[in-house]
Amino acid sequence: MRDRDGSEDEPLFRPYAVTGGRSEPRYHMAMETLVSSVTLKSNDYALLSPEQESIMMLCRSVRSVAEISALLRVPLGVARVLIADMADEGLVRLHMPQLNQGQPDLNLLERVLSGLRRL
Repeated sequence: MRDRDGSEDEPLFRPYAVTGGRSEPRYHMAMETLVSSVTLKSNDYALLSPEQESIMMLCRSVRSVAEISALLRVPLGVARVLIADMADEGLVRLHMPQLNQGQPDLNLLERVLSGLRRL
């Protein structure tokens, strides 16, 4: 990662140290899964790790797992593990996409194709 002045931005920690070396969450979470934070009392924030607090602040407005990963500048696997752990603790809510057993929405695909043709 490079700063605006061109210097190398060194992370203060190895991202996987935060997850205890885990690179996969306990359950499958797509990168487009939406995440929102729950409301906590101000003194409850003192109990959170810096990463958890950052995720809580980011998710005051609904964000995708991919957005959280990019904004925190951590690998997607690390973000997934942190978010899954926070969901298990009741700190965030996950809004998983409903994909009708993996089948794409044909109406949506046709609209996208039509829009692409108009370009």
